[in-house]
Amino acid sequence: MSRTFQSLAIPATAGIGLRSPHIGEMLTRRPSAGWLEVHAENYMGEGAGVEALERLRQIYPLSVHGVGLSLGSAQGVDRSHLERLRKVCERFQPDLVSEHLAWSVADGAYLNDLLPLRYDEEALAVVARNVETVQDVLKRQVLIENLSAYLAFADSSMNEAEFLAELVARTGCGLLLDVNNVHVSAHNLQYDAKTFIDALPAEAIGEIHLAGHATNQVGADTVLIDDHGSRVPPVVWSLYHHAISRLGTRPTLIEWDTDVPVLDVLLGEAMWADMLSASIMFNRKQTARRAAATKPRAVPTVLSFENGSGMPVLAAFAAAKAGRIVPLPHDRQGGYHAAA
Repeated sequence: MSRTFQSLAIPATAGIGLRSPHIGEMLTRRPSAGWLEVHAENYMGEGAGVEALERLRQIYPLSVHGVGLSLGSAQGVDRSHLERLRKVCERFQPDLVSEHLAWSVADGAYLNDLLPLRYDEEALAVVARNVETVQDVLKRQVLIENLSAYLAFADSSMNEAEFLAELVARTGCGLLLDVNNVHVSAHNLQYDAKTFIDALPAEAIGEIHLAGHATNQVGADTVLIDDHGSRVPPVVWSLYHHAISRLGTRPTLIEWDTDVPVLDVLLGEAMWADMLSASIMFNRKQTARRAAATKPRAVPTVLSFENGSGMPVLAAFAAAKAGRIVPLPHDRQGGYHAAA
């Protein structure tokens, strides 16, 4: 059953994933950044990093991104882990909370991976139940991220975009659109990335992720790996352009998890995202203005009343309501003018 939660928001600008090498510099420099996102599991205990995040939370909007809920687990969400996530949200009061459309727990053992689901009604019921549990405990909407894929189940009865759209309808969850994941999966599984984005419910997309990926040769095949270890490549920027052109601006995160560069590289990537988004929206407004300027104007209609005679009173009022007829100034009495 779909639920309604309080709408929380991060500015529709670009932020960066906060990584430990940059925490000290973020505190001392306080550089311009739209917002920060952290992995929830890194802040479930105590320590210097947790104390630093409490300080940074006073400066920047915050998003918490989970990797361990295993929303696809048939045995349900680990309640102990969910309670730890609840305490993180209570402590830091993030504006957004997100997780992955994946499973990562088997018989109580946590696997160091985000594994894909079979997209069918049975799996949808499991994920919907788990998402509802998470949202009920956290008392907030959770954004669900599309997964990077390297294989697909032969017996899936729907595709991932259809699965996500139905999950939104059933639970009231939002979506985190990882554009890099879309490109990686579309290449590896041979489908159209833009068609995938267009199939998602636009109003549910509350955040976008951008990242780099690795290219590997496996025999004669080229396989893309979602490693978050390089700049956003041109093909992902192009797909981001398509997404923003369709959706409008959205909070956008630059992810970088391996071979993490200096902070200014991440801030520079975020700047490019902001510039591209602003350019798209400016061009959209200019196109709308040009269309409005070239639209033919309606020809004014004058309803004349000669020799004091005219239409019956009720018909006149009906015409005035339909045509927005307004009385003429006193120096032009004898007729009524229908406003254009």
